[in-house]
Amino acid sequence: MVRFGVLGAGNIAHRFCASLAHEGSAELVAVSCRTEQKAQAFLAEVGHVEGARAYGSHEDLLADAEVDAIYLALPHDLHRDWSLAALRAGKAVLCEKPAMLSAEEMCEVADAARAAGVLFMEAMKPRFVPLYKQVLEAVKQIGPLVRVETTLCNDMLAAVEGSGSYHMTPGPGAGVLLDCGIYCASWLQAFGEGTPRLKSIVGAERDGIDVYADAQLDFGGMPGRLECAFDRAKKRTATLVGTDGRIVVDELHRPQRAVVELAGQEPVVLNVPYEADDFYGEIHHFVELVETGATESTLMPLDASIGCAEILDVIRAGFQVVPAAPEVLREQ
Repeated sequence: MVRFGVLGAGNIAHRFCASLAHEGSAELVAVSCRTEQKAQAFLAEVGHVEGARAYGSHEDLLADAEVDAIYLALPHDLHRDWSLAALRAGKAVLCEKPAMLSAEEMCEVADAARAAGVLFMEAMKPRFVPLYKQVLEAVKQIGPLVRVETTLCNDMLAAVEGSGSYHMTPGPGAGVLLDCGIYCASWLQAFGEGTPRLKSIVGAERDGIDVYADAQLDFGGMPGRLECAFDRAKKRTATLVGTDGRIVVDELHRPQRAVVELAGQEPVVLNVPYEADDFYGEIHHFVELVETGATESTLMPLDASIGCAEILDVIRAGFQVVPAAPEVLREQ
């Protein structure tokens, strides 16, 4: 039985705990927040944690000898420090995406995990849903890849601004690239080779925070596109184009459906529902890793997390705000 402690008590931590209830080989034993009262309220809300402990500091949770692993659900800019602290404490770490703010941070955490021989895994949900395995098989049918395009655009700016969310709170952890772009980066990293070159980018900011980005990338000769938004909506897809066909994955951040289109053949629709929910796959995989003593995931290895961070680093380095770009907006 893997005993989890949760750092942070936001909405995503609630969703994680609801999914954890479906995993028979794991249990929630502790949560830590800024105050013990808030931690107690969280435990009361999630409702299936009799005997779980409420801590008013993350240090106290990491000192709990009965915690085997942590789910790190704190704001993005706190991931590095608390991941390193958890690894030093010998706790396996399931870290919410984006794992880190930069490739430099991710390399530091990866080195610490390897040196300590302790598991660290980024909670990149799309790689653990049942559909993902079928997409990996289907890619073999469409011939060598010639292009990968990813789009995760949501018209949610009013919601994230009005909620006081850290996504739109000035600071290093804010912005759409970290929140939505990281999902796109995961698909690009999985099917692109190496660190890309940035060919072009258009974008938009609100009060210095990125709310839209459309980046054209080059992965050693293979074009890639990463588009993400808080301020406009589009179909949210990952499109893998090969010499003999293409695969269009719907809802790339929570995929359950994909269409395989091969030249001269009728399209094949893959409908593959979640097991329980969109969190369960990553939880089950992580629990299996802990139980077997593995120190790295095969589905989301440390180098994959570094690669995803590198993609966002490349885009940020060339980010240009285009207040008036009618031709781009017409295309959207």
